[in-house]
Order: sequence, then C-alpha cells, then structure tokens
Amino acid sequence: MTGTHISVTDEYTGHVNPGTAARRNLPGATIVKASVGQMDNNAYLVTCSRTGETLLIDAANDANVLLDLVADCAPKLSLIVTTHQHPDHWFALEEVAGKTGAPTAAHQLDAEPLPVRPDRLLADGDTVEVGDLVFDVVHLQGHTEGSVALALGGDATGGVVQLFTGDCLFPGGVGKTWRDGDFERLLGDVSAKVFDVYPDSTVVYPGHGDDTTVGAERPHLDEWRERGW
Repeated sequence: MTGTHISVTDEYTGHVNPGTAARRNLPGATIVKASVGQMDNNAYLVTCSRTGETLLIDAANDANVLLDLVADCAPKLSLIVTTHQHPDHWFALEEVAGKTGAPTAAHQLDAEPLPVRPDRLLADGDTVEVGDLVFDVVHLQGHTEGSVALALGGDATGGVVQLFTGDCLFPGGVGKTWRDGDFERLLGDVSAKVFDVYPDSTVVYPGHGDDTTVGAERPHLDEWRERGW
C-alpha cells in the first residue's frame, strides 16, 4: 500500500466527489470510478470478474491514490489506456506504469507528448481485450487529433454498452475545442461514431464529472450544433 488510501463505495450513482471512488457491479465486470487531481479528472478501473484482469483508463493524477486502488481493486493490471494527450489525463502515468509494470496504450496521433512511449498504438476499429472483456476503440477528432473512446458491451455488461469518452462527450455537450473547424469535426465524429452507432441505453463515462447516457444527450444534438460549442 502507498499510504494514500481512499475507500470505494458500492453505492454507484455516476457521481464521485473529489478524492473519492465508487464501484459499479455488472454481470461480468466491475467499474471503479475515482476523481483525482485538481481538475476533477475521472480515472476508471474496469475489471473482468472471472479473470481479475483490469484496464485502467487514464492514469490522470494522484499516483498514490491510483496505486492503492489498483492494489485493492485490480487483481491484475493488464493495460493502461490514455484517452488523449492533455497532461491532466496522464500526470500519474509514468509512476503508475513504472510501479505496476503494466503496458500502456494510446492513439498514435496523441502519443508523442506522453511521458512514456506507448507499448501499443490504438486505431479506430481496434479492439482491446482484457480477460473476457472486449473494448472497441473509437477515434474521435476535434478535442485533440488522437482522442479515443472505448466501448464495452456483451454479456459482461448485461448487453448495456459502457462507453468511456475521455474529453469528447460530456453531459450537456462535446469537449472543448480551440481551432476553427474543430468543433464541427468533433460533433461530426461524435454524431457518426457514437449517436449513430450506440443505443440510448449506452452509459457514458466522461473524463471529468458525472456519467450520462446516449439517450439523455441525443435530443440536444441540434442545440449543440446551433450554439457552436
């Protein structure tokens, strides 16, 4: 243990206060969501119930907290995926990867700024297998060039897709963009690769803040397009 222990509640609501964590129990998987760092980043540990193999999505910050969560909740940390290149999503990556020995993965277009060279480069349409869990890689451009979302479905989730969107989709809109045309690219990708593909029941786990669902956000797509952010 690292001495920075936080408890994990099984009363999962989709909201976690800073410095806390909660566990969602699915038929064949568990998802531990933790809020770390000054920017209220979400880090997710997704564990295959049968094998104990675990995926960490964004070693965002507070390495000691994440290492404790791994020790408590991840029998085998098999891979760390970084959703995109912004530093608030990888402040703890080097330390967590170094101390656990877990390999890392990211999209090639966002790999260069990362503090460790990814062991695996992800591309749109790839799959990531962690025990019995199979995640589909969805490449979304506009927030950064190499942002990825991960979609987990199948028997382990009871048929309800669990979609980890990084900073590309939040309750109330898509992620922040900076250059002319990037908002349109991001909204276009999110529309075509998320809303046109996944059903309303899909649970959305963003890089910051509360969970939502595709169904809760779908009615607002035109509103987002009109407001331009």
